[in-house]
Amino acid sequence: MRIVEIREKAIRQKRTVRNAVGNFSDLTTSIVAVITDVVRNGRPVIGYAFNSVGRHACGLPMRERFIPRLLEAPEEDVTLDPKAFDPEKVLETMIGGEKMGGDAERSIPVGAIECAVWDAVGKIADEPVYKLIADHYRGGEYDKKVFCYIGGGWYTRDGGIPELIAEMQSHLDTGYTLLKTKVGGLPIDQDKARVEAIIELVGGDASRVAVDANGGIGDDRRPGYAEAFGPLGLRWFEEPAHPIDFYANAQFVAAYKSPVATGENLFSIQDVRNLLRYGGMRPGVDVLQTDIPQCYGIAMAARIQKMIGEFGWSSRSVVPHGGHMLSLNAAAGLGLGMCEAYRGGFGPFSGYADDLKVEDGWLTVGDWAGMGFERQNVLYGMMKEVAE
Repeated sequence: MRIVEIREKAIRQKRTVRNAVGNFSDLTTSIVAVITDVVRNGRPVIGYAFNSVGRHACGLPMRERFIPRLLEAPEEDVTLDPKAFDPEKVLETMIGGEKMGGDAERSIPVGAIECAVWDAVGKIADEPVYKLIADHYRGGEYDKKVFCYIGGGWYTRDGGIPELIAEMQSHLDTGYTLLKTKVGGLPIDQDKARVEAIIELVGGDASRVAVDANGGIGDDRRPGYAEAFGPLGLRWFEEPAHPIDFYANAQFVAAYKSPVATGENLFSIQDVRNLLRYGGMRPGVDVLQTDIPQCYGIAMAARIQKMIGEFGWSSRSVVPHGGHMLSLNAAAGLGLGMCEAYRGGFGPFSGYADDLKVEDGWLTVGDWAGMGFERQNVLYGMMKEVAE
């Protein structure tokens, strides 16, 4: 049971919304297809994945380095036999010999391939990936339900507070109870007015509202945001500083005092460790947001969960960035705090199986094989085109 071919295709996402940093009009994503020698119903079993959302396609390093390494590796090191599958060996096969540092250049292509391998193994085992993850890392224990918050509130050309509230009401009507909106792209008073309108929408309960600055507020504006938003009692303030400006993050945490979230743009276990050492983050208060497919994949995510425990952090304080079946399977399998969703935010790359419904903020995982992409008609159609 082994890989016989791996294919990649870049897909353009047609998005016109923006956050505090910029828009996504030219964003692309890599779809990966891992074709195996296992045949079911006359067709090879194929594992799929993509490189999460918010970063561009990365097919060149896949084809030049990581795909050849997997295809040339001894079969016992990269076997897809569910009883012998070793995700650590798969990861090490791809990154062995790589120079230290500059992780994003390889962590994103490696993570996409690694997740596709998990999908293939799950299909061969006829088991959901979250169960396989739980078997490897939690003694078989997995979460049957995962809390899911909704991200939105993008800046649009014609969107004012009425349009923002209409959007947020639609999220509430769909079953979400925790809402996140963008900040940093307008003057502070205008951003605050937007947030206060959402708080009013949810009956004054600010713990049901989070904000995301996407690292887009500079040193000159950061103290003002801490002063204006700190007293509101929001669920969290996300990415108040550049992802690796740990000093600035720590300064904001100290001034803001309420919960802070960050980490989606850290791509190595060393970066996350340094965030915990120097970024002012507080166990039991703040939130870590590693994007699992962009951070070398599931095996590395398991290493990160073990590492944060040494700093007094619980995996329940981890909320993976992404909002797709990759993060849902990881959250359920690793016992993470929640996952996110972007309804249409990144087209078919953001969202869950078509038959999964959010009920009072919770998603109930299903009995699918692999990651469950086959239950997303539009996305799965795009994936099949890559393989077939």
